[in-house]
Amino acid sequence: MQDFNQHCISFQDVLDAAKNIQGIAYKTPVMTCSSINNLLIAQNNNSNNNHLRLFFKVEAMQRTGSFKFRGALNAIQSLVSSSSIGGSSSCSSSNHTSKDDNDIVNTLHVVTHSSGNHAAAVALAAKLASSSSSSLNIQATIVMPENAPQIKMEGVKGYGGTIVMVESTNEAREEKADEIVKQDHAHFIHPSENVKVIAGQGTVCLEFVEQVRRECGVGGEDLDVVIIPVGGGGLAAGNAVALRGLLGNRVKIILAEPKELDDAKRSKEAGMLLKHNPGNQLNSVADGLKTTLGPNTWPIIRDLVDDIITVTEYEILHATKLIWERLKVCIEPSAGVGVAVALGEEFQQNYCKDGGGDDGGGEKGGVKNIGIVLCGGNVDVIKISKLMENFGL
Repeated sequence: MQDFNQHCISFQDVLDAAKNIQGIAYKTPVMTCSSINNLLIAQNNNSNNNHLRLFFKVEAMQRTGSFKFRGALNAIQSLVSSSSIGGSSSCSSSNHTSKDDNDIVNTLHVVTHSSGNHAAAVALAAKLASSSSSSLNIQATIVMPENAPQIKMEGVKGYGGTIVMVESTNEAREEKADEIVKQDHAHFIHPSENVKVIAGQGTVCLEFVEQVRRECGVGGEDLDVVIIPVGGGGLAAGNAVALRGLLGNRVKIILAEPKELDDAKRSKEAGMLLKHNPGNQLNSVADGLKTTLGPNTWPIIRDLVDDIITVTEYEILHATKLIWERLKVCIEPSAGVGVAVALGEEFQQNYCKDGGGDDGGGEKGGVKNIGIVLCGGNVDVIKISKLMENFGL
């Protein structure tokens, strides 16, 4: 079993996060689709391997429309527990506000930067924590890129978050967030590097493994492969820890990444943390995956992930459309990246051919049960539909 002590979180941290968010975050459904299974089998072109089965963990049905709510909720719940309200460290501000004419409350200010999904998650988690306490008001400020999807900005506003717009670079987001934190003595919740966020995201596969075992009936079966989209790496890292803790090396962990945003794949190949290539305009329809890996997520991905596969914009849009039509779930393209990998030649050649890959020995091939995390569903349907038409889909 992998030694988790070298990483920023442990399997126990994921288990603790599951308790922390229980009853607030949704236990999202796992879906299957025989027509997509048959498509995969047909593309695999191997009559001896007609047992392939896809399981979709639909985080698009999570609160705020993505897995991000899990991590944000765990981070804010943990922050509240460790604040002066919980009896340990001080709140972000000495100011007091009034929820009504009779109650004096402490104010806790949290800040993050995000293109949308983490933004909405932090805003809602702050709102829920505030509404459940008579003595605490949590203010959420979100730094967002100027090209963030309108639907995601509207979600943040709807949950009560304050938006600060900046130019569309990771550097601009980080600089503005740092400025607000210093100016207001606020607490920064990084969308993928915060350890409580990473642990919270790992609860996706805690549920996923259990749900697939139940779906497979008496005796149960485990997932042979899990495909997870990767951007900043919080989802990937948290669930890599969860999967190794639950299934050890019996499961293959594959990350899915757009070719236009390939920092994770290049980092894995180079054995060192890399950023986007200079001049990369980050022109991908998978806008939620533009962030790069960081010092907390990278070591976990380096050590626990088996492979990273990249896919084209056409493949992403084709897979997204397939899920819309066949599974009847309106996912965003970032979620379509994982589906595109499962349907792609590289994955099928390396993991779907008969030849024994389920013995825990690290050999590729011969998988049966393939899990895909559909990470979110916050999408401008009209805009993406037009892009699909432009690609002839």
